This record gives sequence, structure tokens and C-alpha cells, in this order.
Amino acid sequence: MASIVLPKGFTYVIASAFSPVWVLIWQSTKVAQARSAAGIKYPQLHAEKAEAEAARNAHVFNCVQRAHQNTLESLPIAVIGTLVTGLRFPILAASLVGTWTLARVLYTRGYATGDPDERTYPGGALTAVVQFALALAGTWTVGEFVWAELQ
Repeated sequence: MASIVLPKGFTYVIASAFSPVWVLIWQSTKVAQARSAAGIKYPQLHAEKAEAEAARNAHVFNCVQRAHQNTLESLPIAVIGTLVTGLRFPILAASLVGTWTLARVLYTRGYATGDPDERTYPGGALTAVVQFALALAGTWTVGEFVWAELQ
């Protein structure tokens, strides 16, 4: 039976890569609460434009729903970047995804105010910086592995 040897410190990577699960649960709860307050019935994904313009609760629902959706859209970048980077730089990877998770909380809290501009700073800006760092670190890690194979 083959075995896999993980680098020292990879436990931190696993623990931090799991942290977005709790953010997604929290966001799902916020979406459900906002949906209920706005009276938006399933399976409607968002309040229609007329609904959102007529009722603040419907507009806030759209903002909360969009924050959750955006997190789901960016999650693969964060998780793949973390797991790949963690193979070579576990502490860096764990720190970056932990920061990404915190940034998603700030992003959601800002967006949930109903003012879409509130999502940008600090949550949206921090998310963008961390995702770029994870992409760079992941690319560097892949490059190191490929280079080692070529030697």
C-alpha cells in the first residue's frame, strides 16, 4: 500500500483550509434570514429589480445573497491555492487562507448593510490581495515541483 508523506506543518494547512466551511454556514444563515425578511420565495435566487427598488429588505437580500455567491465563486481559488502552496510553504498557506476567511467575513458584513460599496474595503480589497498571493505562491510551488522533475 502506498503512503503519502505530508510536509511538517501541513496540519495547519488542513485546519485553515477548513475554516471557510464555518463562514459558508454563517453566510447561508444570513441569506435565509434576509430571504425571510424580504418575503422572497424559493426557488427565486434574487429579488427582481422592481422588488429590490420597491423594498429595502429585498435589496438587502440581494446584497447578502451576492456576498454568499461571490464567496462560493472565489472559494476554489482559495482552497486550491492553499493546498498546493501548503505542500511547500505550509505556514504561509495557512496564514493566507486564514486571512482570506477573515476577509470574507468583513466583505459579507459590509455588503449586508445594503450598500454594495461597503463590501470593498476592507473585505473585498483584502480578499483580492490574498487571492493574488495564493495564486502567486501556488504557481511558484508548482514551478518548483516541475523544475525538480526536470532535473
